Amino acid sequence: MWLTFLAGLVGFVLFVFAVTTNFLNLFGELPGFQTLENPQSELASEMYSADGVLMGKYFRENRTPIKYRDLPQNLVDALIATEDVRFEEHSGIDFEGLLAVGYYGLTGRSRGASTLTQQVAKNLFRTRAGTSREGLLADIPGLRMLIIKTKEWIVAIRLEKAYTKKEILVMYLNTIEFGSNAYGIKSAAKTFFSKALKGLTLEESALLVGIVNNPTRFSPVTYKERSQRRRDWVLSQMRKYGFIDKPTYTAAVAKDIILKFQVENQNNGIAPYLRAEAGKWLRKWARENGHDLYADGLKIYTTIDSRMQQHAEEAVQQHMKAQQKLFFSVIKNTKPWVDENGHVIKNFLQTEIKKTNRYKALATRFDNNTDSINYYLNKKIPMKVFTWDAPGEKEVTMSPLDSLAYYKRFLHAGFIATNPLNGHVLAWVGGTNYKYF
Repeated sequence: MWLTFLAGLVGFVLFVFAVTTNFLNLFGELPGFQTLENPQSELASEMYSADGVLMGKYFRENRTPIKYRDLPQNLVDALIATEDVRFEEHSGIDFEGLLAVGYYGLTGRSRGASTLTQQVAKNLFRTRAGTSREGLLADIPGLRMLIIKTKEWIVAIRLEKAYTKKEILVMYLNTIEFGSNAYGIKSAAKTFFSKALKGLTLEESALLVGIVNNPTRFSPVTYKERSQRRRDWVLSQMRKYGFIDKPTYTAAVAKDIILKFQVENQNNGIAPYLRAEAGKWLRKWARENGHDLYADGLKIYTTIDSRMQQHAEEAVQQHMKAQQKLFFSVIKNTKPWVDENGHVIKNFLQTEIKKTNRYKALATRFDNNTDSINYYLNKKIPMKVFTWDAPGEKEVTMSPLDSLAYYKRFLHAGFIATNPLNGHVLAWVGGTNYKYF
């Protein structure tokens, strides 16, 4: 018996050594110490006004890094209670949890045992990515998973040696995905609750931690009841492990989910036309200087004054609201599709509609069958259209062709304010509306 145990132990040690050294390129590479010291995630680049206001972002993954001091304690407690209750005790691998997994497996039940540190290893260093770095044995299904788990254990132990527990927590919260284009905890708080991290309540923190396990399945936007049950389970874990008392738990689970949900995209923020125009130059500059505008977390500072920009946008909106109403009244019974000489342009809308993505999609779908395309272009459907009236859009029922005619009757506006002493742009408004035009 002892010889069997000893042989098994020696075999395990040799296997770990082989994975660590990537023996004969069979197991794939592990991240080196330099990589561990300088882990990389895609970060959104941010553009700021001269008075320090965030104007907008450029990103593929909407992630803005945070520091430990930015985290509310209830969020940290919820995460540890749910994902890794022995986080402060282990050194990357939870051996007690592994024994529990074995017991649950023998009884026909399932249970996870990945520590937060292992999850950082998986998320940050792509230990499960299907790449050539996996090694020659990666195609063997059962062995592949054993190699992956072994790599995660090795990287987790190295992370624990290189970083403090607080730093590992921050790495985890900066890397995880929450769905709805939210990467990292700061973006998640902004997306689901429109607030800063420090403003999260206990139940809001529990909800966000609950999403992590499966952002699609536990989305509070799509599956509110399921998400609330998951949130309540997180709260029960906090109660179980002494992070909150019974009255606090009872009060928290009694509260309904209240979201202030807004998906952040690159159209959000002030001066979108300026940001789009600046983006052309920034992409060129980034390429020439070895940067990625959409992943390197650059900080871009402009001469825009956010207060002047707000006043300019409000002034244009109020002025154009009156001008557009007058223009609509003048042209409502006329055909405005004329050239510079006043001659009516024949088939103007039919020509313009062919430039739209909707027309191209219909042409592909129906193999350029004119009758089918025209049927759907003239079919009335519910949609939102732009208006100068607040809040900037309205719900209507009209056909795609009618919506094109509606937009072609809009006046366009522009406004630029500059400093006469140095030519710096202080406010930039227009075109009309970046979302619709």
